[in-house]
Amino acid sequence: MNTSPADFRCWLATRLMALCATETTSGREDAGLTELRALLRELGATVVEQPVAEGRTNVLALWGRPRVLFSTHLDTVPPYLPPRLEGDLLFGRGACDAKGQIIAQLAAVKTLLGEGREGLAWLGVVGEETDSAGAAAALGWADHFRALKVLINGEPTELKLATGQRGVQHVCLHTRGRAAHSGSPELGHDATWPLLDWLQRLREQPRTVDPRLGPEQWNLGLLQAGEALNSIPATAEAHLLARVVPGSTFLGEVRRLAPAEGMVELRLDEPSDLYPSVPGFASAAMPFGSDAPALRALVPDRTVVLAGPGSISVAHTLDEHLGLADLEAGVDLNRRLALHFLGD
Repeated sequence: MNTSPADFRCWLATRLMALCATETTSGREDAGLTELRALLRELGATVVEQPVAEGRTNVLALWGRPRVLFSTHLDTVPPYLPPRLEGDLLFGRGACDAKGQIIAQLAAVKTLLGEGREGLAWLGVVGEETDSAGAAAALGWADHFRALKVLINGEPTELKLATGQRGVQHVCLHTRGRAAHSGSPELGHDATWPLLDWLQRLREQPRTVDPRLGPEQWNLGLLQAGEALNSIPATAEAHLLARVVPGSTFLGEVRRLAPAEGMVELRLDEPSDLYPSVPGFASAAMPFGSDAPALRALVPDRTVVLAGPGSISVAHTLDEHLGLADLEAGVDLNRRLALHFLGD
């Protein structure tokens, strides 16, 4: 771009503030289409839109026959946090997850176009934070990408390339007992205590560590038991979300440690995914998931990169922010990645 560093930073901050000024929490992504369309028109893109559901639209921008596809998501988590600029830091919902990724990617496209490059595309999908409906629908655009060399998916990775992402398992633990009056607990069988003991045994198990994806993790997200304070609970259940690595034995351990009253229900099982290293770019394990495993199907040889500015440690928090210097570095990262896969 034929602008001074100060003008470039101003361009980035202004465009990111504009995107963050509109609430686009999952389910209401279309509220941000006006600003997004204006930005894509500014960059001279051919724009194709794909309705996914009421108020939810995927957006594809094309500059020639794409060989490099940038992608990220249009939705954010609640609650909405209006943007504000404090020195070098831009605060607000979506600042790094993932409206900052949109600006870092589109600014890289702007730079590459100014250098005479072509064969670029950008994809914004809905629903990454909830149902990934946008990623599933976007696979219908595969005919646009017959010459595609790589998908560069934007998430806050602190400018490192993700080595992959762990799989996800939603496991529900059920225990059954027998209801009774709380004044006569001996007449019943409390379903809660076997469940709590089950969870404690699971907590004591060692965690598998994968050299590429890091440690396996699980958390207790929901715990429910009983119907009333003065009754012995006849049922109890715990919902666990596990981030599993290749060769995981987590589900087997859950079943092995189950009490006689226990039952295991697997509600979600998404496999882990590994991404290629790229010479000259630092990589690291990431603790989060993304749409990259689904969207990489758009690339004929499935080559995918997951990278971007910002830190997952502030994403989804009330303190979400992105430094403008970090945003500039994200533009440079995306530009260099594109040049690598364009053959330069």
